[in-house]
Amino acid sequence: MSADTADLTKVDSAVSGLSSSPPQNAVKGHRRASSSAAGVYNINDLGLVPDRRWLWADSEAEKEGKELQIAKETQKLNWKLNTSPATLDEKDVLKKFLTNPPVKKIDLHFPLGLEVTARNLKGVTIKDALDAIYKQFKKKADDELELPVLAGFEWDKEESWTRLIVHQKKEGAPSGGKKKNKKANNDDDE
Repeated sequence: MSADTADLTKVDSAVSGLSSSPPQNAVKGHRRASSSAAGVYNINDLGLVPDRRWLWADSEAEKEGKELQIAKETQKLNWKLNTSPATLDEKDVLKKFLTNPPVKKIDLHFPLGLEVTARNLKGVTIKDALDAIYKQFKKKADDELELPVLAGFEWDKEESWTRLIVHQKKEGAPSGGKKKNKKANNDDDE
């Protein structure tokens, strides 16, 4: 019996022409391309190290010396942090990028220490930022929030290059106050 087994090898004689390792030039399947859009930056690629040197000299943004600019529309929203962003009247504002140049993710820092992250591989929009904030505050009642209305965002590159500071205020601007005055004036004229 030992003579019969000595002739046997690792591979059965029925498939003796095949090797046990895969071929070197195997064709791989289709690989999905990156999901991020062109012109959208990683926030870390835009940053400066403390001694003011660029972290990555390869990025287009550094070569051009781009800094973050925040959309001014965020200051006029008067949005309550514990209400859904879908309830805003200005739906077209939600589609705009939060920053210029657009970034894939950005941290939103509240003065009391809370930090939330807004992410979108195609560029963080105002809606993405509001959704991230709303996720933290949706279970809070109005009286639990000391400053319930979004006042806007601030980018302080000296403090942290990779995050925005969230500013809040006590109450939003009165909506429709002018209409009431016109109506009152019309009643007085009669």
